[in-house]
Amino acid sequence: MPHLVVEYSSNLPHFPEAETLTALNATLCAHPQVQDEADLKTRFVVADSFEIGTAPAHRAFVHAQLRLLAGRTPEAKTELAGRIAAVLRERTPRPQGVMVQLSVEIVDMDRPSYVKERL
Repeated sequence: MPHLVVEYSSNLPHFPEAETLTALNATLCAHPQVQDEADLKTRFVVADSFEIGTAPAHRAFVHAQLRLLAGRTPEAKTELAGRIAAVLRERTPRPQGVMVQLSVEIVDMDRPSYVKERL
């Protein structure tokens, strides 16, 4: 915990994944809600098969989901979502003629059912 999964459509060529991962981790680890930087796990998932709406031509998406153990205040969640959105807004490719939708979601994980170990 926390887990950050960033999904994006495959029609966003040359997404600077390595640079963006570094920037996302830096901004999230600077927030007081992330107490141990080694707990943050961030990854990209490319959606090769996707459709946006009923007229999908010239549309793309980037969606980030930050999963945190339950108990954060609404204000903390808003701050974290804003930090993620700012990094993605700055680094997401914008191909000519393509409308890119950016979204960020903060999800509470159930504390009693979450298992984490360092092996």
